[in-house]
Amino acid sequence: MTQLRWLSAGESHGPELVATVEGIPAGMPLLAEDVDEDLARRQRGYGRGGRMKIETDRVRLVAGVRGGETLGGPIAMVIENRDHASWAGRMGPEPFPEPPEALTRPRPGHADLAGGLKYARRDLRDVLERASARETAARVAVGGVCRKLLRSVGVEVFAHVLSIGAVQSPISAASGGGDLPLTELRERARASDLACVDATAAQAMRDAIREAAHRGDTLGGVFEVVATGLPPGLGSHVQWDRKLDGRLAQALMSIQAIKGVEIGIGFEAARISGSAVHDPIGYDQASHAFTRPSNRAGGLEGGITNGMPLICRAAMKPIATLKRALPSVDVRTKEQFDAAFERSDVCAVAAASVVGEAMVSITLAAALLEKFGSDSLTELSRNVDTYLQQVRSY
Repeated sequence: MTQLRWLSAGESHGPELVATVEGIPAGMPLLAEDVDEDLARRQRGYGRGGRMKIETDRVRLVAGVRGGETLGGPIAMVIENRDHASWAGRMGPEPFPEPPEALTRPRPGHADLAGGLKYARRDLRDVLERASARETAARVAVGGVCRKLLRSVGVEVFAHVLSIGAVQSPISAASGGGDLPLTELRERARASDLACVDATAAQAMRDAIREAAHRGDTLGGVFEVVATGLPPGLGSHVQWDRKLDGRLAQALMSIQAIKGVEIGIGFEAARISGSAVHDPIGYDQASHAFTRPSNRAGGLEGGITNGMPLICRAAMKPIATLKRALPSVDVRTKEQFDAAFERSDVCAVAAASVVGEAMVSITLAAALLEKFGSDSLTELSRNVDTYLQQVRSY
């Protein structure tokens, strides 16, 4: 069984971020530009902070690729942190000439205090540097490689923002996409600075973000990730850890600030009757394919893809770093203080949707390789084609 494995390393203001992914078949075309496109989208979005004006993320492929094609071995990627230059004497692996001022006032809602207690670090910068969402740039790089693999077998992954604060878009793929084809949902999301497909809702979202910024506050929201072109049969019902819906939920929940995940219509399914939840099954004689008039299951049944588009949603809490700081306690003196403030975004839901695309792409690529385990792209394509013929003749 081919196993996709990946790791990221690096701190928010360290010299660079590093990502390694292993298990990608040999012979897959891959250029740095394939990854840079997603890295650029992660940095955009109304409500982002000042650091996005400093960083211009570009990936360097340093291993596993030769002549524009993968070799079958581990792929290593590096993303430079340009802001590291302004942190001389405070970040880096060498001993400091003088101890930098310690950060001792944890921010409510962040990993600062919990991480400090766990790792016995009195300077909370040792925690927040790795806990920072800057780490998601490495995830997006890995996701860009996996997206390339998925596209080679006809799978596309995209995301769009459903809500920011109390403002909601009326268009959701799980509820039929507002009669818009999924391809148009993708195009509209890519054209929006908030990844929102409804222009009226997007403007109301901008207004809400601007008002929150004036208050020194932050906003969260919900985004939806859609994958099209998936064959039935990815994932499995036979063990808890092979169920694809569980793996997708874990992948999305691992993103910083994500506090809830839904598949298909999600929690709504608990509020209505079964006859209004489950998707009837039909059969198209011409295409030799089972059909569904609706997709409330979100493309997954029993932890296995059923051939319909995959639909996941993730809820992001408001960013924990506030200009209008909340009360906290100094971990050294135990005195009451307002929490420390680090330069931050007001709202990063649109950026988080790009990270959501990456995590779904990674999870689907892993499931694809488990099902069709292949050492080369040619072998993978052949295995997928053979399986699809088997499905059509079922």
